[in-house]
Amino acid sequence: MTQHDESARPSTPSSPSAAVPGTAGEPGQQVTLRSPAELADALPYLLGFHPTDSIVLVALHGDRGRFGGRLRLGIPRSGEEWPDVCDQLAETLLTGSSKRGNRPDGVVIFLCQDPDTAAGRTPRQVMERLRPLAQSLRRACGRLDMPVHEALCISDGRFWSYCCPDPRCCPPDGTPLSLPGTSVMAAAATYAGIEVRGTLREMEERYAPLTGDRAEGQRKALDAAAFAMVPRILGGEGCEPVRQETLTLARALADRLREAPPLPGRLASDARDDSLLTDEEAAAVIVGLQDRVTRDHAAEWMEGPQAPAVLRLWRALARRCVPPYAEYAAAPVALAGWVAWATDDQPEARVALSRALGADPEYVFAQLLYRACNEGLDPEPLRQCLRHEKADRALQDAVRAEVERIEAAAAATAAGAEGTGATRAVRRRTRPGGPGGSTGPAGPGGPAGRPRARRRSTRKRDHSHEDRSQ
Repeated sequence: MTQHDESARPSTPSSPSAAVPGTAGEPGQQVTLRSPAELADALPYLLGFHPTDSIVLVALHGDRGRFGGRLRLGIPRSGEEWPDVCDQLAETLLTGSSKRGNRPDGVVIFLCQDPDTAAGRTPRQVMERLRPLAQSLRRACGRLDMPVHEALCISDGRFWSYCCPDPRCCPPDGTPLSLPGTSVMAAAATYAGIEVRGTLREMEERYAPLTGDRAEGQRKALDAAAFAMVPRILGGEGCEPVRQETLTLARALADRLREAPPLPGRLASDARDDSLLTDEEAAAVIVGLQDRVTRDHAAEWMEGPQAPAVLRLWRALARRCVPPYAEYAAAPVALAGWVAWATDDQPEARVALSRALGADPEYVFAQLLYRACNEGLDPEPLRQCLRHEKADRALQDAVRAEVERIEAAAAATAAGAEGTGATRAVRRRTRPGGPGGSTGPAGPGGPAGRPRARRRSTRKRDHSHEDRSQ
């Protein structure tokens, strides 16, 4: 789509179409986008949020340019990185789409960045600064036989096209975006129940660490928890008790949040969640989640009525990972991304998993989930695996408890048998005429306790004498 003349656009077969999911039991709805303004307005609905400081690539398929896979990355600050980043993004989009069996027939590019008011930059200056980045992306996609149908820059409520040189439809000062909720895409998304969460920056702030006095108190609590728990986790024998303590406390905190429904408004809701957790409780769970086995067990809480409260808990714990414990946030943030993905909230999942990799780029759990989510894989096989492991562990716990009960009962029976045997032995020893007992009525010494004298046989003595004489 390189020609934006309104008279030619309605009949162009290359106009992209977006599939808006239908409600339960209803098919998805196809919405045809025929102008750069409609494309720009559709972007938040394609991602679930308003991207800021972002490169967004959207794959197009078929003659009518049906929207397919999409890819987002923060804009690198240094222009020297742009060519390599563009090559990687184009290859990633191609690889991900091909794995799903749909090689892109084209690409739409969005560059989203608001002006730096402190530097006195205007939206048009932002557009011009990003023009080489748009050119690099067009060349990278072209080398892979994925022609760019449109490349838009969105800045401060206006958009520009890098593909159209006609000032009649693409004026140098840009074109204002449509009023929110007035486009055909907005109407279709509203009908389908699709919600735009706000800006990317607002979504990322839900995982940002606390500051000020709250941060200092949390840091001290983390110091104390790490000093007390890390040696137990690494010591071997004390690891299993720490796991059980961490999971028990985390369940209790999730139940506490579940009993307090979220308030209207993101900031108010997050602030109330923060008030429901003490510094010591948050620190204990955060340090405990650094153990891989504990984290994997916590990943089983990914569905059902508990999932929303669990997601709030992981967000709240992420906000408690204040410096110098910023890397510790990788575990709770990755768990938040997993819960979001498992509950079909892909925008939240991508933001959370990206944030987890920002905390620790080498965190394998987040790497795997981020890749699977971005490649459009179905989370159900992983959910089934966790359900199976949970069922196996529950069965093992039940068998272990039954074995312990049987062993305890057997030990009690044996102890009772030993007690009965000892009592009988005592009775035998004290019974008159019994083994080891007295032969007389007054005990072993006979009457008055005197020892009984033995009679010696005279015959025996004589025989002995005869034997010696012979």
